[in-house]
Amino acid sequence: MPAVCLYFQVHQPYRLRHYSYFDIGERHDYFDEELNKAILRRVAERCYIPANKVLLEAIRQSKGAFKVAFSITGTAIEQMRAYAPEALESFQELAQTGCVEFLGETYYHSLSSLYDFREWAAQISMHSDLMEREFGVRPTVFRNTELLYSDDIGAAIGELGFKAVLAEGVDDVLGWRSPNFMYRVPNANTKLLLKNYKLSDDIAFRFTNGGGSLSPTTYASWIHELSGNADIVGLFLDYETFGEHHREESGILAFLKKLPEAVLSNQEWRFSTPTEAAERLSAVGELSFSRLTSWADTRRDESAWLGNEMQRKSLGRIYDAATLFHGRYIQDEAMTAARETWRRLQTSDHYYYMCTKGYGDGIVHQYFSPFESPYDAFIAYSNVVKDFAAECARAPKTPTLRVLAEGPRVQP
Repeated sequence: MPAVCLYFQVHQPYRLRHYSYFDIGERHDYFDEELNKAILRRVAERCYIPANKVLLEAIRQSKGAFKVAFSITGTAIEQMRAYAPEALESFQELAQTGCVEFLGETYYHSLSSLYDFREWAAQISMHSDLMEREFGVRPTVFRNTELLYSDDIGAAIGELGFKAVLAEGVDDVLGWRSPNFMYRVPNANTKLLLKNYKLSDDIAFRFTNGGGSLSPTTYASWIHELSGNADIVGLFLDYETFGEHHREESGILAFLKKLPEAVLSNQEWRFSTPTEAAERLSAVGELSFSRLTSWADTRRDESAWLGNEMQRKSLGRIYDAATLFHGRYIQDEAMTAARETWRRLQTSDHYYYMCTKGYGDGIVHQYFSPFESPYDAFIAYSNVVKDFAAECARAPKTPTLRVLAEGPRVQP
């Protein structure tokens, strides 16, 4: 019986304030607390709370036949707890149904998988601990930041104990193969669950194409047409699609409400969480990725964050900044605060805002950015890192306390 695997990404970064050159050495409050609060509150009211209510009703009405999965970053959880605790409670209520899976992530939504394996593993462990505390479950399937994936990442995820990993169903990687089957990481037992980007993007980007809204019946019929040619259809979406990117008046929440019933109207089809799919389905074969892939932009590679010199320089600086801690004994309080700041500065969004692509991709980047231009984002980030490095260099020493882990293994 084929299944739909519906997965949502929930993430909020700690956005930087407009930190100028003249702030260096004078101010050390890097993050725009008021902006972060305002955005979190807005997204919670437009998306998280109403969409979670829709999902909860769908689970109850289907008597548990409808199932979904979330990947929620640690920075999103922190901000919900601080600014919209009712939103966090609505996710916890979903967790209690037993029909919602919470996936593994990097706690800070970082690009550490490309730079520093030890830091990456540490953030994954932190995130798993958080999921267990907040939702009572420890993740068994992993979703890397921005769906970044390569054979090396897949192998490492298996070594970290995950049953399966999510990846983009990229055409040039798949070749003649379909994204609608379970695959396996080369030379490993780790399952590989792919996103059907065409069907996912029909909701995310084409929901209101042509002046009208996509019908759940029509959309479900496209899924049903795959009968006999699919085991699992991965619909991976940014959760803000529902109520934020597409406002409620577009009909997006009504679509979400009616979609489960429309899919389940065909008795051949079911919904499945990623772990259920990994346990139930056999891999049709190994799938090797010839390049690093992601779910971003038309190229579906790392260029959304590493496509220009500003981005590469910024990433190099923040991972080089780890050496400020190495070999130095820093007082516990100072070390903890500095490490937290360092990790918040790793969040992928900071580099996404610096992207200089044009046309459709550039419009999407600018939509998310709190800065007037990629250059403004770069200047603010560079100033923050300069001040941060100077502050770390002045931190007091003590001969008895611990230090951070080793520095970056890979340089951009």
